[in-house]
Amino acid sequence: MSSSDRPPASEAPRLVRGLSLLDATMIVIGSMIGSGIFIVSAKSSALVGSPGWLLAAWAIAGVLTITGALCCAELAAMMPRAGGQYVFLREAYGSSIGFLFGWALFFVVQTGTIAAVAVAFANFMGVLTPRVSENVYLVRPIHLGNYFALSLSTQQLVAIVLILLLTFTNTRGLKTGKLIQNTFTFTKTAALFGLIVIGLWLGRNSGSAAYTSSWWNPWSNSGWNPGAVQPGLENTSVLWLVMLVGVAMVGPLFAQSAWNNVTFTGSEIRDPGRNLPRALLIGCGAVVALYLLANVAYVVTLPLRAFPALQKPPNTVATETMKAALGQPGMILMAIAIMISTFGCNNGLILAGARIYYGLCVDNTMCLGFAADVAANSDRRRETWRVQVRQRLWPAARLCDLCGSHFLCPDGRRGVRDATQGSDPRKTLPHVWVSGGADHLYCARPLARD
Repeated sequence: MSSSDRPPASEAPRLVRGLSLLDATMIVIGSMIGSGIFIVSAKSSALVGSPGWLLAAWAIAGVLTITGALCCAELAAMMPRAGGQYVFLREAYGSSIGFLFGWALFFVVQTGTIAAVAVAFANFMGVLTPRVSENVYLVRPIHLGNYFALSLSTQQLVAIVLILLLTFTNTRGLKTGKLIQNTFTFTKTAALFGLIVIGLWLGRNSGSAAYTSSWWNPWSNSGWNPGAVQPGLENTSVLWLVMLVGVAMVGPLFAQSAWNNVTFTGSEIRDPGRNLPRALLIGCGAVVALYLLANVAYVVTLPLRAFPALQKPPNTVATETMKAALGQPGMILMAIAIMISTFGCNNGLILAGARIYYGLCVDNTMCLGFAADVAANSDRRRETWRVQVRQRLWPAARLCDLCGSHFLCPDGRRGVRDATQGSDPRKTLPHVWVSGGADHLYCARPLARD
């Protein structure tokens, strides 16, 4: 598309406020509930060695999560712009800190989180079929020296296909993205609630950790070996236990993360001054409450000695809780529920994450000084996908694929690397498209901040 074909500045499409309070709350809940709640309690329990301290670790992590969400809600209400935390850091500490935060998300944080959740989805698909496994290779390992190898397993392929599918569906528009998000968030919240009810009602037994273990004195619980965690811990003071509670909070904090993704969509939430804080408070409060109840279901169903062996899918505290209550069908149902949960979580991460890069482009930070605009129609979307298939511009593009964003040069020129070499980048790279999330963005001319 030439510059002459583009609409004038006054008609340029912008992000629209199409997200209601319900939609924003679903992004918070959907991004938070992934695979963590179904897995990490086993490790935390092995560290603290008692049901009471396990619940304390989750409760303290929940208080920290809600406190952080309330602080972020204040900022989001004052600066409801695309980019969320990037905007907050830019305004507080300057453009250089915002620049580093945005690129860290682009290369590591958002990318890595999406990849990890996709792998979790593939892990639990392996419960349904043995063909999906990290040990079933399509490309056998190609060793690069003594420590590295390249390979492609069926598990990795499923994770890649999931990311590509969700990236594609989000390019259909904001309505499609939020429909998927709302549907899967309602479904997985119902599944988590079902786990709680079944665990507390059908799974409860007199041999579980809640009935056979000391709640607050892990040293008296048989089957817990403190020496395996920290040599000499058997003879140490309570201070060591307090430190272990802090270590045990790592998993719960990870499971309760990603609530900040809703701030990335600040430019698209209706009445953000009211709805953003409410979405953060309602969403985080609901998830923290569900997580605490889920852990109560675990400790009233499973014996304490079983927890340390349940740290790797498909054998997790959630699947074993359902298996104890309903038998093998319960384990399969739980695996399907976790797949639904990770699917919805990844959709939320991909939908919200692209807004960070939009904010960077608007500020002339990511796209070599050019700002961002929004694709207005399906013809432009189809053209973007044709360009994506036709060109392989940047070695880092596979990282961009993981977070739902692609740097492409529609006119066939060599792109970003060449643009940095000329005296006038605008002559070398007049258009750089960025597609991702629920919109397609291209960098062509400066725009006012949202």
